Parts: sequence; C-alpha cells; structure tokens
Amino acid sequence: MSVDMQLLKEYVTWESGAQNKAESTVLLHVTHSNLNARMFELRLDRHMTIERVKEKLRSHVGTGSSFMYITLLDLDGQVVADLTNDELKLGYFSPMDGWTLHITDLDPHSLSAGGGLEDVSLVQKYEISEEDYLKREKNFRRWKEEKQKADPNWSFAKEIKARQDAQRMKADPSYVPEPPKEKITDDEHLADLVAQMKVGDRCEVSLGGKRGTVQFIGKIPSIAPGYWVGVQYDEPVGKNDGSIKGKRLFECPPKYGGFLRPDKLQVGDYPELDDLFDEDDEDDGANGAGPSS
Repeated sequence: MSVDMQLLKEYVTWESGAQNKAESTVLLHVTHSNLNARMFELRLDRHMTIERVKEKLRSHVGTGSSFMYITLLDLDGQVVADLTNDELKLGYFSPMDGWTLHITDLDPHSLSAGGGLEDVSLVQKYEISEEDYLKREKNFRRWKEEKQKADPNWSFAKEIKARQDAQRMKADPSYVPEPPKEKITDDEHLADLVAQMKVGDRCEVSLGGKRGTVQFIGKIPSIAPGYWVGVQYDEPVGKNDGSIKGKRLFECPPKYGGFLRPDKLQVGDYPELDDLFDEDDEDDGANGAGPSS
C-alpha cells in the first residue's frame, strides 16, 4: 500500500472517541446500484450473519433481502469477496473500517430503479386549477387582498412581526414592541454621511467587522431612495459581484460585493486583517522570543 493510501486509511479508520465502539463493531460505507447517495460508516457487528446484514441494509436502501447481491470492497475499491452465503458471519470476510458494501439490486421492479427513490421530479404533485382555487372560501390571495385593503403598506414581514409582538406581550405584559420603521422617501437620505466618503476608502462594517474597500457611492432607485455604498470585501462574505437588480455598479469577484447604507460602516485606517498565525508570530516577537537556532 502506498504512503498516501496508508495515510488515508489511518484518517478513515481513526477512532475519534465521539461514540463508543465495541471490538466487534466495524464501520462500513454502503453504495447501491440504483442510488447516487452513498451511506457512510454504518455500524455493523462482525458476529452478524450476512442474512442479518441484508435485513439491516433493507431499511436503508429499500431493496428486499432476497434481491440483494452484496460485494465487499476494500479501501482501493477492489473486490474482497461476494457475500453470497447468507449463513456466514460478516467477520468471516475480515472487513476493516472504511471498507464498502456495494449492493446490486436484482429486482426488476425495484422502487429505486430509474431514480424512483431520489428523483423528486417523478413524484406526482397535487395540482389545482385557477378556477377551483378561486372558488375556495379561504385562500392566501384573498387573505392578502383583505390585509392590503385594510393597510396599503401591509407586508408579510409586518404581519409576522405583529404576531411575534402579540405573543411576547402575552407572555410578558411589560414588553413594549419597537415602533415600525418609517419608510424612506427622501431621495437625499444620508447624503451628509457619503459626503465624507470616496471610492477607494478602506472601510469596516459596523455589524460583524467585515472589512473591504469602497467601490461605489451613489443612489440605487431600484432598491430604495437615498444613498448607498458599494463595498468589495477582503474575503468572500458578500452577496454579489458588484451588480444588483441586473445593473452593474462596480467590478469584483462573485461573493465579494455588497451594498450598504452609509450609516452601516465606517471609513478610515482599516487594513486587511492578517491570519491568526501571523498575529501569533507578531505577539511572539513582541514578547522578545527570537527564532530558534
């Protein structure tokens, strides 16, 4: 066995101690001829007969015991043995942790054939015509229309918050809900803050401490009135690549871009954060520890 395979074996068979394991227990992976899914580390006992192993596997893969043809594979995927004798015990084949039991389904009418247990597109879904839906006395559309008729500014988010507040007030009579946020209509909203910023400034987001570089300052009417700041983060912690609502406002790699209100970040001397290991090295140097000879 090569060095790499030996290291892989040690990794796969390493006992973490997270779960008690008897000496006769073996952890085996399971694959199936009709399934894409792979089951990892099923706990089996070496004293189990092959018939008992099949019964246990049946509950995982859905194939009847009499239709299972099981092959034992080692870490390299090489065939060790075909488990055809149901009376023999699993330990007879000396399986090791990390080996694989491959099940060939011999049932021509198996439910798992053709993606029957994995392809959700094959599942018949309930459908209702538009006419029958509207005939229902209570439906979501009618409920939504009634809510919007009573409150033109109604939204599902407001509905959820109102219900949550009602539950909290019921549990705690002293609880006072936060007043709803006023809808921003001023097209110059936060103009005073962006006047102190410019493209190229380093910045840090107030919540979470994410750092990056300002790449855009301006208005984005497709989101909301007022000013916005486009940031290219130092790490892939953003939500876009500098474009929003189909319009590109600056260039950056995917997941590195984000748009925030100016009051959600500060600009200044915010260099890229070093790795923890680099910080530790600097601390060691500050404490007078020199390189070992």
